Amino acid sequence: MRHVDIAKAIKDPKLIGQEVTIEAWVKFNRDSGKIIFLNINDGTTIKNLQVVCKPDALKNFDQIKGFRLASAVKVKGTLKQGREPGSVELAASEVKMLKLAAEDYPLQNKEHSNEFLREIAHLKARATTTQAIQRVRTELAYAIHHFFHTKGFIYMASPIITSNDCEGAGENFIIKDDPANPFFGSATASLTVSGQLNAESYALGMKKVYTFGPTFRAERSHTNRHLAEFWMVEPEISFMNLRQLMLVIEQMFKNVVSKVLDKCKDEIEFLNKKYNNNTFEILTKLLNRKFVRLDYAKAVDILKEAVAIGHKFEDNNIFFGKDFGAEHERYLCEQHFQAPVFLMNFPKEIKAFYMKANPDGKTVAACDLLVPGVGEIVGGSQREDDYNKIVKRCQDMNINPSGLQWYLDLRKYGYFRSAGFGLGFERFLMYITGVDNVKDVIPFPRFEGELRF
Repeated sequence: MRHVDIAKAIKDPKLIGQEVTIEAWVKFNRDSGKIIFLNINDGTTIKNLQVVCKPDALKNFDQIKGFRLASAVKVKGTLKQGREPGSVELAASEVKMLKLAAEDYPLQNKEHSNEFLREIAHLKARATTTQAIQRVRTELAYAIHHFFHTKGFIYMASPIITSNDCEGAGENFIIKDDPANPFFGSATASLTVSGQLNAESYALGMKKVYTFGPTFRAERSHTNRHLAEFWMVEPEISFMNLRQLMLVIEQMFKNVVSKVLDKCKDEIEFLNKKYNNNTFEILTKLLNRKFVRLDYAKAVDILKEAVAIGHKFEDNNIFFGKDFGAEHERYLCEQHFQAPVFLMNFPKEIKAFYMKANPDGKTVAACDLLVPGVGEIVGGSQREDDYNKIVKRCQDMNINPSGLQWYLDLRKYGYFRSAGFGLGFERFLMYITGVDNVKDVIPFPRFEGELRF
């Protein structure tokens, strides 16, 4: 008798009529009097397998009635075609209790809100919603690695402990040290906000590299898009300008989305029904659309015109030099263009010190990718290659150049041109799943006030 996973039992037609053994957890237990129906799940698929239990086939039939939700069971029986077309069920010949769950198990056979699941994060992996999100997360991560691998990129592990504040926003988590005997000498150690600076140094030797790891921001924000710990994908490419970089981003985006839609159709359709949205349709259309290229200055004009004709933003004060909010970003991609938008050539005052100055002296060669439903999901730029200009930029932004001297020195040693971007992995996952809160697409969210699990 074969031991099989439920995913294989459901999908492999060759197993119909075969005797199998399955170990799983009880998701539903219904006693109709003459027959007990157990729905079980072993985590290999979001779909449950129905086990049909009859008294003439099972000596412990009466005991099975008391098998509680979340109890671990071992079931032997024959796989058969179910009543619904294409469905499979298991006619049980033996049902053995492996571990009886306590009566106060909080996840019942009903819909639970994401807010409730966050309160029981240690148990939420039992929920179908979490299982669907995690499966998409797994395929998304694999697709990203696969894309860069096939394009000749080198995967680089950037450090988590650092003395650099890449964004210059002062939102680092500082690592407590012994002042009498500091572990890292005079340097102040913190958790990284980005692997970009380190990736740039490796791109100068290996041309195309990318990092994919956790990053940290001590930002006291409770919006649906912010976490204190999240994952970033950060490629860096030598000899590349902004125009070429946007082509890479668009190619990666479409390639990865296509692979995830192919691998996770069941999961995305389940999530679409749960959240009552049409994410699957939106993503499918995205694959056949060219992403819009939009200058920041033109975006200001579009937003001003929207206000003039009566559109109400929470912040209607639109001007050149404004750092757009999510409502402005979403208006551009959701309502005006109804497509993903590359917003580019930003005023230098609202962007980081390392971005390449444009010839106009006012803007930098940067781009943000805005997508419907989320807003900004990718931030990228061509990097400043002129040593004197980047030192001056640091000084203008009150950044002490001495703390970044190793990074600035790269410009002295063959730094002709490079460009790169940062992709917020969880925000990308929100976009693909249709989930509206970033806290629900990461296994154990970290944000201000939350560190219980």
